[in-house]
Amino acid sequence: MDKTEQGTPAASKKSASATPALSVVSTGSALTVLGHGAHARNPGTVLKPEWFENVQVNLSATERRAATLGGRRTVKKEYQAAWLVKAVQCIDLTTLAGDDTPGRVHRLALKARRPIREDIVVALGLADAPPTVGAVCVYPTMVAPAVKALKGSGIPVASVATGFPAGLTPLPQRLAEIRYAVDQGAGEIDIVINRAQVLTQDWNALYDEVKAMREACGEAHLKAILATGDLKTLRNVYKASMVAMMAGADFIKTSTGKEDVNATLPVSLTMIRALRDYGEFTGEMVGFKPAGGLRTAKDALSWLTLMNEELGRPWLEPNLFRIGASSMLADIERQLEHFVTGRYSALTHHALA
Repeated sequence: MDKTEQGTPAASKKSASATPALSVVSTGSALTVLGHGAHARNPGTVLKPEWFENVQVNLSATERRAATLGGRRTVKKEYQAAWLVKAVQCIDLTTLAGDDTPGRVHRLALKARRPIREDIVVALGLADAPPTVGAVCVYPTMVAPAVKALKGSGIPVASVATGFPAGLTPLPQRLAEIRYAVDQGAGEIDIVINRAQVLTQDWNALYDEVKAMREACGEAHLKAILATGDLKTLRNVYKASMVAMMAGADFIKTSTGKEDVNATLPVSLTMIRALRDYGEFTGEMVGFKPAGGLRTAKDALSWLTLMNEELGRPWLEPNLFRIGASSMLADIERQLEHFVTGRYSALTHHALA
């Protein structure tokens, strides 16, 4: 069946402006942040190739659908400010550089606690419940400093693992890296799949490896990075998404951020359709994380619109939606300052950390 030609739920046909402010609702001239609980883990299923083997993905239809997201569907004024605050709450604030230090991670953690400048928070009416980011994402050796810096904040630490970004180290070493990160205090593990298993259609091997990684995570949530830029076709993206979810992934994630092509709207749409189909088959809710190449407030609005229209309101919370980003936060903060003051400041006034 052509996954891009399927009808969408009635709620998905509404414009972004029809959902005024997500969980940040307008109250006069102020905004109020509403909280939401976590969802249950994805237990996975046995491998069922019949759910995906004969799928067809219409590339041109996918691109046409994705192209509609940034045009006619827009939010303005206080509604846009509320959507941008929601985007901040869904960011996995990330540093994955070879020169990361405990000091850099500490500064990043401080920004995670207070991602929006204090005077802007006050002007938005959020001083009683200031927003924080969804998580802080680091390498395994930086987990302990991150956990220490975030103590008491309620912000989880996510760690990349399994030979990130290539994922080509032997499986016992990849599993040991997961266990190390969990022992250091990581509450979420971003694993990378072996892309060769997708390119050769070895679904049993991919399923077995992701399932073993899920078991190694213990209570930590598992995000499966598909590295979609390496998978060549949208059919491969759909199939890899389904296999990862069957193996127990709690999130499916587009990219490591290190590929030549990272998160795009057509790829994200394909993954979300797979996620939606998996939910229809199993009744389970699985999260989604685009990462790599998302840098602006406009990008954040496009992906929030995609989630709202394709999956609905529940997927607009950090327990089911994350944005892997760092520089995006500075642009969002700048747009929020413009909403409050009517003036744009230089990007240098909104340092990341």
